[in-house]
Amino acid sequence: MNNNIKYQNMEETKNNTGQNLGIAALITAIITFVIAVIPCVGLIAIIPGIIAIVLASVGLSNAARTDSPRGILLAALIIAIVASLISFSQVFVAGKIAEKANRLPHKIEKIVNEVQKDVLKDLEDARISIKIESGDEKIEISADAKKGEKERKLEQLEGEDKAVTDSVDRK
Repeated sequence: MNNNIKYQNMEETKNNTGQNLGIAALITAIITFVIAVIPCVGLIAIIPGIIAIVLASVGLSNAARTDSPRGILLAALIIAIVASLISFSQVFVAGKIAEKANRLPHKIEKIVNEVQKDVLKDLEDARISIKIESGDEKIEISADAKKGEKERKLEQLEGEDKAVTDSVDRK
């Protein structure tokens, strides 16, 4: 009877061979998957992905020798492989981003220059009007920043100034 108990304990031990590795592999594979789907950070998931694949593979080989259950180990292996592929694909994504980044500064500079020109043009044509009301009193200040009109007014003033200077010089 004592032999039967020992045999049952050995059988339970054999049936659980590789399960601890399977649990470790499954946890690592899930962590790998979570990290792998994060853009630009997923590249780091290659390392835990490889660790999860190795743990699951070793657990599967131990389970095959002892005829233990392999469900957790297979799940861990599949998740680890998928997560590693997702992580590895980010190498290509990062390469495409780097390739596009070389062209991007020129486009940004062009856009900034265009916006700057548009803002300056709008400022030249701006009309500012300020109204202040306090009870019955009202004050309104208006200003046009139209460059063409200001230049003509300045030329007129200079012309009048020359005419005044000429008439003073003649006297």
